[in-house]
Amino acid sequence: MTTLYISLFTWLFFFGYWIILISITYQILTKRHSTPAAIAWFLVIYIFPIFGIVIWLFFGKLYLGERRFQLANKIWSKTNVWLTDFKSCETFFEKKNSDVATSLFQLCKHRQGISGIKCDQLKLLTNAKEIIKTLIHDIYLAKNNIEMVFYIWKPGGLADDVANALISSAKRGIHCRLMLDSAGSVDFFRSKWAQIMRNSGIQVVEALKINIFRIFIRRIDLRQHRKVILIDNYITYTGSMNLVDPSLFKQSAGVGQWIDLMARIEGPIAGTVGIIYSCDWEIETGKKILPKKPKKNKNFLKLKKKHNSIQVIASGPGFPKNMIHQALLTAIYSARKELIITTPYLVPSDDVHHAICTAAQRGIKVSIIIPRYNDSILVKWASRAFFSELLDAGVKIYLFEKGLLHSKSILVDQQLSLIGTANLDMRSLWLNFEITLVIDNSQFGKDLASIQYEYISHSRLLDKKLWSIRSHWKIILENFFYFFNPLL
Repeated sequence: MTTLYISLFTWLFFFGYWIILISITYQILTKRHSTPAAIAWFLVIYIFPIFGIVIWLFFGKLYLGERRFQLANKIWSKTNVWLTDFKSCETFFEKKNSDVATSLFQLCKHRQGISGIKCDQLKLLTNAKEIIKTLIHDIYLAKNNIEMVFYIWKPGGLADDVANALISSAKRGIHCRLMLDSAGSVDFFRSKWAQIMRNSGIQVVEALKINIFRIFIRRIDLRQHRKVILIDNYITYTGSMNLVDPSLFKQSAGVGQWIDLMARIEGPIAGTVGIIYSCDWEIETGKKILPKKPKKNKNFLKLKKKHNSIQVIASGPGFPKNMIHQALLTAIYSARKELIITTPYLVPSDDVHHAICTAAQRGIKVSIIIPRYNDSILVKWASRAFFSELLDAGVKIYLFEKGLLHSKSILVDQQLSLIGTANLDMRSLWLNFEITLVIDNSQFGKDLASIQYEYISHSRLLDKKLWSIRSHWKIILENFFYFFNPLL
């Protein structure tokens, strides 16, 4: 009898296993994946059977959960009235762009339904203490509302100073909302700060909660990766910096202090960023918080003749599909003289990789700046698999040595700039909630160039000859991790 039960259990196990395997195969075949991604998934689930199925359940499907998915599909139709009112303020918008930026701004207008917005109050911030000091000053001066979203809020040091400023503002009647990613900000939610903030009147939301039982209703590695601060629907911050004290953050990893880049903007761009924030808030909470209808504020209209023209690109479920990927390709192919890229994680799609190589081969001066030491071993080895082809094409690869360079920026011909939260990896390009600013302005481009050149001055140029004679076991490791590139 025992033998019969064992045989029955074994038969049921294998029957269930093959049903699941066939189901996953069907899902891969019926959804349009890139060929490398599809092949990688087939190899993973068939070569590593049980492990492959588990990996698929965790990371294989891009879904947000039924409730969130339905909300995401309805959000843009509900915001059309707000956008129509916003677009009626014609003085906010730039009608003409530079030659290098025209294609990208046309793409953004077609995909997102809005033209580039004028702005002359835009400042790049690179020093963590300066960023925090400026932010705290703005928080204390807030008159109506403060909204924040971060992937990581790590208590301690400078982060606690921001927390205290936010609490003080909430107690004096400022409406404060804080949305933090569950995985990235796990230390925050385990600390005293979450409850202290809620007790002071701040609305604190844990976005995309980590729960093993949610793997069947939502992809577990989908993350809220944006870093955005909105104050009084007028001041906007965004960029690569999480709400952490760089002198304390991940010091045990041995990669040095994290180096970031943030932009502070004043003006009507806060309206479009506010719409993105309201969509994220509604997807997570079900509650609508549209920003106030735009008015022709006198401060918005005091624009210099040579102002910035800005587009905001948002990605993630519910937002225009593949938008950041398309923007990157358009920007790279628009280059005529120089292309500079900074990214902490270099694991691009094949299309982006080939576009970069093609740019160098058609005579563009192409430089990529990445950290020499990385906090992700998988990404570290996978990124190296791209080096040989990039170097052969004439791309200069600089290894930054004064910490973990976490800035994400692209500069085209010192005129068209892209900065924000998106890394040059598959997760940022296809999966996470990200945000990128696109700026068309030569002076801003020169300011960004000076920062990038400073990064280069603290970097070591990768020597093509030395790279070509690296040990064989390193090549094997690089190619092994490159194999999983579509899954990273």
